[in-house]
Amino acid sequence: MGSVAEAADVAVYLRGLKARSNQSYKALARRVGVGSSTLHRYCSGEQFPADFRVVRSFAAACGATANELQLLERLWATDPRNPAIAAGLPPAPAATAVSDTGRRTEPAEAEETTEAVASTVTGAADATAPVPRSRRAWWLAAGVAVVVAVVVAATIFTTSSGGGSEPRASELLFSPACEGPVSMGQHDTCVEELQRLLAATGVKIGIDGDFGPETLRRVTAFQVLAGLPVRGVVDDATKRALYAGDVSMRSWTPAQVEQRIRRVFPEEPDRAVAIAKCQSLLDPFWVLPNVDTSRNWGVFQISDRRLRELDGTPRRAFDPEWNIWAARELWRTRGGFAENWPYCDEAFPRSRAPSSPPRPSAGGGPGN
Repeated sequence: MGSVAEAADVAVYLRGLKARSNQSYKALARRVGVGSSTLHRYCSGEQFPADFRVVRSFAAACGATANELQLLERLWATDPRNPAIAAGLPPAPAATAVSDTGRRTEPAEAEETTEAVASTVTGAADATAPVPRSRRAWWLAAGVAVVVAVVVAATIFTTSSGGGSEPRASELLFSPACEGPVSMGQHDTCVEELQRLLAATGVKIGIDGDFGPETLRRVTAFQVLAGLPVRGVVDDATKRALYAGDVSMRSWTPAQVEQRIRRVFPEEPDRAVAIAKCQSLLDPFWVLPNVDTSRNWGVFQISDRRLRELDGTPRRAFDPEWNIWAARELWRTRGGFAENWPYCDEAFPRSRAPSSPPRPSAGGGPGN
């Protein structure tokens, strides 16, 4: 792609796409669904495009490839002028004395506690009437045995509960080199370890040590599936869940997603697939944050608002079967794709008039 692929600025990148397409601002504006003057301001750098869906639609209309769209998203997400950066969530505080499930007892504290209890036991024995040396030794041994039993039992309990267990030396994310949360913009071996752990769950992710938009999407999806607070940063709770290896992120392939979309949308299969590709590249775990801190989820990027209307959750939205069904419901009840996916819908060429969605019936959605 030449200079366009090497550009490090969103406006420069958009200008390169526009020049390569040989289309006018007016023609592109009709396809994207925004004013030509707005597109001109985006390409000139006079105004930053706060909604990435418009950027993606513009790039798709210019013929951008999947790799170019991914690079464009990275540039957009890390651009200092992006309002989402200023409105981002604060990093999670590093866990020190208190963990997520209870107080963490450091080894030094455990030793001090053991000594204190042993001292109390022996002190109580010494405080009584003179006792023969053999009895004092017996009391001391019994006291130490009680303390050891208590400490061992407490260790077994905290380890089985998973909350306060000490990380193993082999767990890099708990090493001093990776102390504190791993977050967006970071580039080091800690991010490489994070990406390897995510890849081990079965999800596709590049391992390059760069915490960019792709890693942020995978971390967000993992936190949803693990039942953790969705913070977008890898705090201690997320690190423990990653090392536990209990979360699977294996899902449908893009080919399986496309096949199911065509079956669910027999009236407009090509348009439905094109819109899903525009929204998520047919990735079941695609997540896109909005400027207002809400998010869009899954294959058809169902928004938080639409999830509430459909009695859904982000976890359900990651199920491609449910997500495609939800998109069908929105298509059926809203009279087509234009209301919920305006930019991607406009970017798809209209060679013929779209089929009219069936009228709502009492029988429920197409998943019944």
